[in-house]
Amino acid sequence: MTAVDDVRSIEAGSAPTRFARGWHCVGLSSAYRDGMPHGVQAFGEKIVIWAGGDGALRALDGYCRHMGGDLGNGQVVGDDLACPFHSWRWGGDGRCQEIPYARRVPPRARTRSWPILERNGHVFVWNDPEGKPPADDVTIPVFDGYGTDEWTDWTWDELLVKNSHSREIVDNMVDMAHFFYIHKGLPTYFKNVFEGHTCTQYYAGTSHEAAATGAPIDIGRFDGQSTTSTATYFGPSYLVDWLENSYGEMTISSILITTHYPVTATSFRLQYGMIVKRIPGLDDDTMKTVAQKMTALIGEGFLADVEIWKHKSRIDNPLLCEEDGPVYQLRRWYEQFYVDVADITPEMTQRFEFEIDTTRAVESWQSQLVAAAQTGATASDEPSAVGGV
Repeated sequence: MTAVDDVRSIEAGSAPTRFARGWHCVGLSSAYRDGMPHGVQAFGEKIVIWAGGDGALRALDGYCRHMGGDLGNGQVVGDDLACPFHSWRWGGDGRCQEIPYARRVPPRARTRSWPILERNGHVFVWNDPEGKPPADDVTIPVFDGYGTDEWTDWTWDELLVKNSHSREIVDNMVDMAHFFYIHKGLPTYFKNVFEGHTCTQYYAGTSHEAAATGAPIDIGRFDGQSTTSTATYFGPSYLVDWLENSYGEMTISSILITTHYPVTATSFRLQYGMIVKRIPGLDDDTMKTVAQKMTALIGEGFLADVEIWKHKSRIDNPLLCEEDGPVYQLRRWYEQFYVDVADITPEMTQRFEFEIDTTRAVESWQSQLVAAAQTGATASDEPSAVGGV
């Protein structure tokens, strides 16, 4: 019988009830430009987003401060939003602009306005438990060439992840080994850099099929593999992944977005989409099909991740080996978004780099794949595709 002191116990803790400070993507801007208000369940409450007659997007708390009408069922009137209950007209600044049946608007007729940002065809809402406006140095980058003929339009999909916390998806940023077991990839290069409000994963790898041939694999190289990826979180929830996938003589460049926003303390909405750099000689329909197929493969990977999250335990004290990556350092970086700005420590934001030596992992995994190919078996269940986290 094993002594209790020799057994490692899981410290599960509980998910924070506070929601992360930062810009949170709530979808494609085109989805909000249909002349209708859109209710979004986020941050434990309801937000309403609409485009005014001037084309600018606005966001308010989802319920009218008069008698609690659902503004998501209201009507856009000019630049304002009319409540479906008594038609109180609310402006994007949170002030009631007009009450059609009243002489004057009460001075205290104000509701919460949410800062909103549009970048690269996406809509972002700023959340800050302290109520402070967004800082200029934590904004979302503009993609070079976006909106031109150089790139396809966005594909986009989403799913609700229940009984889980967004920390699970962020943990993937340092999890080299899950690419082999979940995403059908074989990592040959894996490095993380954390600095300020950004967290980056550098990945290079090949596929199970290519490794199963037994051909030599370049270890520790960021180039020369079938997939290279530079994936950066800008803040707590918006991940931009610049991907290069090689298929024989052809290389496809794409930008994959993986983003999420909390619905409740224990659920979040996961969204993902892709634009693909146009390949000379391929028409629009072909490029659209390429983007859709690549996004569908990435989606299979996310579904496999979700299946893991649905059944795993929350674990605050993971037991790690050398090749598992800087999980604790990543969580320390992530913590900055869940504390007051005054409580952010230098350890949460200072530059940190860590590169995993993939030598042992590649040798072991390739031998498994080669042996499986020779017997006609599979080395592991392989439900997904390379790309993303």
